[in-house]
Amino acid sequence: MSTFLQQIVNGLSLGSTYAVFAMGCTLIFGVLNIINMAQGAFFMAGAYFGLEATRLGLPVPLALLTAAAGGGALGVLSELVVFRTIRRRGGHKWVGLVASLALARILVGLAQEVFGTEVQGYPAALNLTASWEAGGVRVQLIQLAIMAASVALMAGLYVLLQKSAAGRAIRTVAFSEDVARIVGVPVGRTMTLTFLVAGALAGAAGMLLGVLFNVVSPFMGEHMLVKGLTVMILGGLGNVPGAMAGGLLLGLIEVFSVAWVSSAFRDAIGFGLVFLILLARPTGLFSGFVERRA
Repeated sequence: MSTFLQQIVNGLSLGSTYAVFAMGCTLIFGVLNIINMAQGAFFMAGAYFGLEATRLGLPVPLALLTAAAGGGALGVLSELVVFRTIRRRGGHKWVGLVASLALARILVGLAQEVFGTEVQGYPAALNLTASWEAGGVRVQLIQLAIMAASVALMAGLYVLLQKSAAGRAIRTVAFSEDVARIVGVPVGRTMTLTFLVAGALAGAAGMLLGVLFNVVSPFMGEHMLVKGLTVMILGGLGNVPGAMAGGLLLGLIEVFSVAWVSSAFRDAIGFGLVFLILLARPTGLFSGFVERRA
C-alpha cells in the first residue's frame, strides 16, 4: 500500500508539470485552432530563465515569475512575428505550424550557443531537499512546492478565463472572431494576450520540471512538446480542464509503469494506454470547451 501511495505522490508532482504545459497548448488551440510548435522551446527557455534567476540569488517564487515572464515574452514574439504576419498575408494555418517549428529550432540553437549543450542543474542553495516520511510514504518539499505552484497556476488561469473581462474576450474570440468584432472585442490584442498566457505557462512548467529533476538542457522542450500535445488530445481538443486532468493522468501512468514494469517501457506504456483510450473515445476524455458553429 505504501508503494502505491508513494507512486501517487510522484505521479501527481510529475503530472502537475505536464498539466501546466498542456494548458498553454490547449489555450492556443481552443482560441485560434492552431498549434504553436514553439511551445516546447518556450518551455526550455523558461527553465533557463529560472536557472539564471536562481543563480543571481532570487528566491524560488521570483525565479518562477521570471521563468513565466520570459516564456510569456517569447509567446508574444511568436504571435507578432510569426502568426500575425501569416494571418495578414492570408497564409494557411499550416504555414504557421511550420514557421513556429522553425522558430523553435532557432531558439534551441541560440540556447546551445549561449548555455552550451551540457546538462545543467539548479543551485543546491535552493534548499528544496527537505522531506517527510509517514507510513512508508516519503514526500519531498520540492514535490509539494511544484504541486502548490501548479495548482496556483491552474487556479489563476481559471479565474482569468471565467471571471475577468479579458477571459470573456478570449472565450468570445474562441467562439467566433466575427462575433467578437461585432461586439467590440479587440481581436488582435486578445490573440496576443492568449499567446502571452500560453507562453508564460510553458515557461513556468519548464522551471518546475527542471527543478523536479534538476536537469536543464537546450533539448528538454522537444520531448515535452510531444507530451503536451498528447495531453491536449487526451483531455479533449480545446478543453482546458481536460488538459489539467490529462496531464495528471499521464504523470500517474508513467510513474506506475516505471515502478511496476520497467523504466524502459515508460513512454511505450504511457502512449499505449493513451492510444487505447483514444480508440475508445476519439474526442478525448472530455468534450472541447469551445463549440465552433458555422
